[in-house]
Amino acid sequence: MQSLELIDLGSTREGEERFVRYLSGVCEALELDYASYAAANPVSGKVHAFTTYPDAWKRHYIEQGLHRVDPTLDAPRRSIAPVDWARLDPDRRFAHVFGQARDFGLPDTGLTIPVRGPYGETALFSVTRQLRRDGWQKLKRHVLGDLQTAAIHLHDTVMSTENLLQALRRPQLSGREVEILQWVAEGKSQQDIGDILAISHRTVEVHLRSAREKLCTLTTAQAIGRAVSLGLVRPG
Repeated sequence: MQSLELIDLGSTREGEERFVRYLSGVCEALELDYASYAAANPVSGKVHAFTTYPDAWKRHYIEQGLHRVDPTLDAPRRSIAPVDWARLDPDRRFAHVFGQARDFGLPDTGLTIPVRGPYGETALFSVTRQLRRDGWQKLKRHVLGDLQTAAIHLHDTVMSTENLLQALRRPQLSGREVEILQWVAEGKSQQDIGDILAISHRTVEVHLRSAREKLCTLTTAQAIGRAVSLGLVRPG
């Protein structure tokens, strides 16, 4: 399995292709089959959606209006934590959507990560892989942190293409918070960082907690992804 590289999406060619390429890169690095991203901007009302699914499935999905009943969109939208599709209610909607997906050779094993922004914008980042349940659980544990980072990075980059949100969403982190986030991005543990900066690992966690709150994220992995997308720290 390759390491996940946070590409500087802002430096690549404008257009939908760069975001689809990024999703494809996530799939390749983390050994996944497909990935998709969808977000609604409450300021402009604009909807962004990108996916690596086959064109035939994308056309069928829209033509049949499956986005209106898709449980992988509905349940995660109400959650703050990643939602494994195995936890979804196997009701008629689930059977309706995934029965048709199987006709296109697509798996029903996957995960959706909800992303919340500081100004009410929401996004859903989904990935899937055809595996037995035990194999999927093992893979999920291994890649979840990288997926959360990638979800935040992609979401913030997409939202920053709209000028108003770009101007609004710059948090004021302290120099020490930025410094600690940079060390985390480079793979250092809290104990390592404490030793480097001559502070306790508890003090490191205090700064990380503050940074997570200012960046409107739940986990340190998400905070790193958002800090990278905002140009506050460099990818490790």
